[in-house]
Amino acid sequence: MLHSRRLMAVEQNRAVVVSVEQFYPGVPLSHRHGAKRDAKKLHKTLSRLGFKVQLHNDLSSDEIYELFWKESRRPVKDCFLAVLSSHGEEGCVFGADGEPVQLSRIFSYFGNKCMENKAKMFLIQACRGHALDNGVEVDSVCDTVDSSSSQCLSVPIDTAVMYATAPGYGAFMHPLGSVFLQTFCTLLQEDGHRDLELTRLMTRLSHQVAYTFQAKGRELGGKKQMPCLVTSLTREVFPFADPEKDVRNVEISAAFPPEKDVGKVGISATKLVEKGNARTRTPSIS
Repeated sequence: MLHSRRLMAVEQNRAVVVSVEQFYPGVPLSHRHGAKRDAKKLHKTLSRLGFKVQLHNDLSSDEIYELFWKESRRPVKDCFLAVLSSHGEEGCVFGADGEPVQLSRIFSYFGNKCMENKAKMFLIQACRGHALDNGVEVDSVCDTVDSSSSQCLSVPIDTAVMYATAPGYGAFMHPLGSVFLQTFCTLLQEDGHRDLELTRLMTRLSHQVAYTFQAKGRELGGKKQMPCLVTSLTREVFPFADPEKDVRNVEISAAFPPEKDVGKVGISATKLVEKGNARTRTPSIS
């Protein structure tokens, strides 16, 4: 019995949520009201979808590096999901000690044998540009630390990174939670969305944030937010799908005949992603 329980634990999909709400005394970064609400909703939503969820609050930069190095070496069933929520700049987020955590370094940890053929997903709730003041709190500091190109090159195969905002722009935070992470959870709680292929789900997330949200206030009224997806996925993946359902009924069109392993949850190989299907849009926060 004990042996079977250990096997079940090893085979679970895992999620790690790192949320920095309060910074060390003396660090010139403001308290992030709403971060705790995001973390609680993520834990509730992902746990219901079969993920083993760990919450880590107010870690220092070194602690964040150590955490993800260890997590990248632990077994996972089909999918590993990481959420990093903090103040940020382009290429980094900040630990509770105010020191930058380079995202390219975090991503590179997962290009190892243990994570081979596993779907890796990162959600980054942080600004990537200059601060936006007055009216709405945002997760931002200022200048660029790391280039977008280095982040892309560090993303290992079969990985998707969803940023709350495009390079150079701010990500809004509210005492009730961030629009990005709250919308992500809401989508997964609605009928049908959990069975979507990952890139389609992220497209719907982008649409919801871009077209249904706008900031309020005298100076920020009408400002918008546009999430940004970076992916090195080579196959379609269904990380949140109900294992009792056949995802072919939800996702596969007549143009792409279903393969025998389509119904698997996680990194189910159905077809190579075709570059010709990709659509681009100029991002904007206003």
